[in-house]
Amino acid sequence: MAVSIGVGATKAISMAIAARHLGTKPYAAAATTTALALLSLHKPLFLPHSSPFSSRRAFCAATLRTADNRVQQFRRKLRVSEIKEGDGADVFGRNLVVQGWVRTLRIQSIVTFLEINDGSCLSNMQCVLNSEAEGYDQVESGLVTTGASVWVQGVVVKSQGSKQKVELKVNKIVLIGKSDPSFPIQKKRASREFLRTKAHLRARTNTFGAVARVRNALAYATHKFFQENGFVWVSSPIITASDCEGAGEQFCVTTLIPSSHETTDSPVDAIPKTNDGLIDWSQDFFGKPAFLTVSGQLNGETYATSLSDVYTFGPTFRAENSNTSRHLAEFWMIEPELAFADLNDDMACATAYLQFVIRHVLDNCKEDMEFFDTWINKGIIDRLSDVADKDVVQITYTEAIDLLSGANKKFEFPVKWGSDLQSEHERYITEEAFSGCPVIIRDYPKDIKAFYMRQNDDGRTVAAMDMLVPGIGELIGGSQREERLEYLEARLDDLKLNKDAYWWYLDLRRYGSGQMSSPLSLFPYLNHTV
Repeated sequence: MAVSIGVGATKAISMAIAARHLGTKPYAAAATTTALALLSLHKPLFLPHSSPFSSRRAFCAATLRTADNRVQQFRRKLRVSEIKEGDGADVFGRNLVVQGWVRTLRIQSIVTFLEINDGSCLSNMQCVLNSEAEGYDQVESGLVTTGASVWVQGVVVKSQGSKQKVELKVNKIVLIGKSDPSFPIQKKRASREFLRTKAHLRARTNTFGAVARVRNALAYATHKFFQENGFVWVSSPIITASDCEGAGEQFCVTTLIPSSHETTDSPVDAIPKTNDGLIDWSQDFFGKPAFLTVSGQLNGETYATSLSDVYTFGPTFRAENSNTSRHLAEFWMIEPELAFADLNDDMACATAYLQFVIRHVLDNCKEDMEFFDTWINKGIIDRLSDVADKDVVQITYTEAIDLLSGANKKFEFPVKWGSDLQSEHERYITEEAFSGCPVIIRDYPKDIKAFYMRQNDDGRTVAAMDMLVPGIGELIGGSQREERLEYLEARLDDLKLNKDAYWWYLDLRRYGSGQMSSPLSLFPYLNHTV
């Protein structure tokens, strides 16, 4: 039987248990009666006592903790990826349960083939069943269709087909969730344009499932790299009053604009204003302008001045009016902050990190990467292998300008010292000039870089770097921080930035400042493949 209890009953149980142990009376007889009645059931709470899904994670079956009836130990589910490891040799002949979603269904005269995917890998588990299987009537009646979620139990046997080594000979099938005939994700390959209109369902496709698994591997490898190298993960605020890039391309967060469900003749007129016609931010939730963060690096420095090497890893937002795959409104960014470090340390960290995560993905996501290489971006495995294995070339910005100026190639954007490099320039350098090697360009003109970057002795450049990789161009950017207070204040003045808004950042230079650097690793690059 299933028993669900509310907060009041839970409190009654707690009081009754306490009363038993301490020999005291509960606050009320009603509480005692309720609690003892529930205790006498000795049944699991929330889930039916008799369930066909006995292999499901045990932590779901919460029970009252008594001497005879305890919460069961959590057990992870066996996934399709584990069943198919080593061609299924480890599980051959075993009776197993598979839970997932039907990708394809083929009903033949005496046998039915189901392709079930549980999201753990690209390939499906082929399940073979006939009329002797318990629950087969659900297949015959047409209830089990593409997109339906099912629970199947059977024995792992050698496959008769050539596409897979093993298959599941089904003894029992249970339909968990029906799929309407209008389900839009069918076996036929769908275009990315179509999938954009079905964003809530596109994770069920091979492409987006593979992207999710590879991004998961990248996130895992990111934490693994920094944790193993002595970094401390810290969180940075998503809502902030600072613009660390100084570019003003921020999304504003405010409560001054009426909500969409509130009726108003003119939303603009409803925004409170001061006597001189400016927006009255004092009436806003924050009392001043607030924005979605474009970077957490400045906040990361507050921890680096105490904890030494730290890193942040989270979402950032840019209000750049661009429709290219290189400019996303929201993406995740890894922002390490290295204490007592210069630009050389910065470049070494960026190189080691990038090569570490690429090797991790190539070693642990082989099936997904082969899918990308075949269907999405031919040659991607070879290009990534080059980045992981080849030495990184290092040149200055001035040397890069000279190289581009002397190139026997016409560029869409002109090349001149003092201008930022465009994607076509970056890709030429890494793909053609250096034959597919990753390239770091350092010592950029200070006029095209942020205020916090350390000024070099020449007075024209700053200790900043960008790492370029084939197929993309710039992937990682970083710099050595300006630790000298007078230089930092002068730079804020030059850029006409409000020093009052950065008072806390200037304080970091007043109290125990030191050399610090940060490679900023952008994490959205796999989005370019979709």
